[in-house]
Amino acid sequence: MDNYTKFIKQIEDYVPFNEEEARDRELMLNCLATEQNLFTRDNKLVHFSASGWVVNPARTKILLAYHNIYRSWTWLGGHADGETDLLRVALREVQEESSVSHVKPVTEEIFSLESLTVDGHIKRGVYVSSHIHLNLTYLLEASEDDLLRVKADENSGVAWFPIADALRVPDEPWMVEHVFRKLNRKLTERDYL
Repeated sequence: MDNYTKFIKQIEDYVPFNEEEARDRELMLNCLATEQNLFTRDNKLVHFSASGWVVNPARTKILLAYHNIYRSWTWLGGHADGETDLLRVALREVQEESSVSHVKPVTEEIFSLESLTVDGHIKRGVYVSSHIHLNLTYLLEASEDDLLRVKADENSGVAWFPIADALRVPDEPWMVEHVFRKLNRKLTERDYL
């Protein structure tokens, strides 16, 4: 089975956690059937991205970055940029955006999925129109002992926060209520702690 077919099967087999995930899963499958270039930014309307909900080994803290575009503490992640193995994308993005070197999946399964609107913004001096990220989130574990560094073109802070603070420090109410709260619930309800 090639990577693209394997990717579609992962989305098809994913069991949604709530109604939002069920609708977003349906949207992803529809886009995979009808859209082109979903794994590159060449599709200006909609494309895939991956994020990591990064916990420490004790499962007491979450690694967040202060994102320059969103002006908020948030998870780490980024664009697929041609890659169909989105777990690999999430791992790469966490390493690039925080400099942690000891990061690994808690599970290789998709932890969460969501469709996220991205408002128009300036990136590297170029305007990027509003679009949708079809995002897969993976539960990752990293060592608190790794040196953290910002990636100046994307964030201006990287830090570990107690899990409950992942719902207090971000300045994006929709993300907190619809994504981060869900991720923390899944951590406890699915016994990852």
